[in-house]
Amino acid sequence: MSVTVAGWVHEIRDLGGIAFLILRDRTGKIQIKFEKDELPDELVERALSVHRESVLSVTGEVFEEDRAPTGVEVVPSEIEVIAAADPELPLDPSGKVGADLSTRLDNRTLDLRRDEPRAIFEIRSEVLRAARETFRDLGSTEITTPKIVATGTEGGTELFPITYFGEEAFMNQSPQLFKQLLAASGLERVFEIGPIFRAEEHNTPRHLNEATSIDFESAFIDADEAMDVAETFVRSVYEAVQENCQDELETLGLADSFTVPEAGFPRITYEEAIQRANAAGVVDEQLTWGDDLPTEAEKALGEEMDQHYFITNWPASVKPFYIKDEDDDPEVSTGFDLNHPRMELVSGGQREHRYEELVEGFEAQGLDPAAFEYYTKMFKYGMPPHAGWGMGAERLLVTMLDLDNIREAVIFPRDRSRLSP
Repeated sequence: MSVTVAGWVHEIRDLGGIAFLILRDRTGKIQIKFEKDELPDELVERALSVHRESVLSVTGEVFEEDRAPTGVEVVPSEIEVIAAADPELPLDPSGKVGADLSTRLDNRTLDLRRDEPRAIFEIRSEVLRAARETFRDLGSTEITTPKIVATGTEGGTELFPITYFGEEAFMNQSPQLFKQLLAASGLERVFEIGPIFRAEEHNTPRHLNEATSIDFESAFIDADEAMDVAETFVRSVYEAVQENCQDELETLGLADSFTVPEAGFPRITYEEAIQRANAAGVVDEQLTWGDDLPTEAEKALGEEMDQHYFITNWPASVKPFYIKDEDDDPEVSTGFDLNHPRMELVSGGQREHRYEELVEGFEAQGLDPAAFEYYTKMFKYGMPPHAGWGMGAERLLVTMLDLDNIREAVIFPRDRSRLSP
């Protein structure tokens, strides 16, 4: 049977009277066999003189060969060098010679010819596909909200200012305000998967300045029901990866250890969380009501919980203005976080749907309600109770695949030191 295959030169083994060229594409590798005495010299020379990562097209006959990588090999009759590669490569796509993360990110196209990083992004693609399917099964409508805004979603210093036709504008930190407005529209239940931007000062293995946010918002649900959706979502995407990405998990060495989180994620209150952190003795000073949980406390809690878990009933003072307080205690909010043992994944809660209370929340956090009139005025026109959450897609991948650095989960990451490629 005659076939034509094309791909990159992965390896050449010249053994004297016989030589083998391994051609690679996204589906795998195939062996091209050269018995030099039986093939034209010009054809053999053309094939064996190219450098690794050159792009070839090979036409020839297919034969069974148990010793070949795929159980078959091609004896060529025609070879075309489509694109020759420079002999000096900045990294080794075969993986035999390692490269540091910075070199890999500088040469991401070559890096993604390696099996391991390609597997990560095949899994990421499956996670996003399953995310959309899960949200649709939950009766949600996909939305796309502006990424250039007149005011910051959450205020503060983590804003990227830009010039917009002579006026100051910002890259959006979150679709939060827009998705609330759409939960109050005829759509009622919405989701978005899209970029967010934060002028994050930290440059650590868990921070990015451009990330992908997975957001959910629904009218007529409360914080408990929003947590139910978050748990359903996490388990659904894990199930999809387990079902559809076994080859990729095998490539990453995770096929035997990858499991779907069990249903019934524990829910502990913020007060209980700081008590447990204090008891673990991992913080220099005892945490008190209103303190944020430092990294050491999150790590200790994660080790103790040893599974996904929620922290509920956060102090109202540490949550954004749009989070509703408990009706019987204005010091306690309906805000919640969903944590993996390694890090926080989700921030959410029930939203304040009452106009007067919302405006008071703005003022309490030093924000000018007039700057957000496009948002606040809609609360005068029949705003239903609603709740939702946001999740970082990269953090989900980091925890799902046990990655060392969040940049491993982004094809072209943006951080304080990287604006190219």
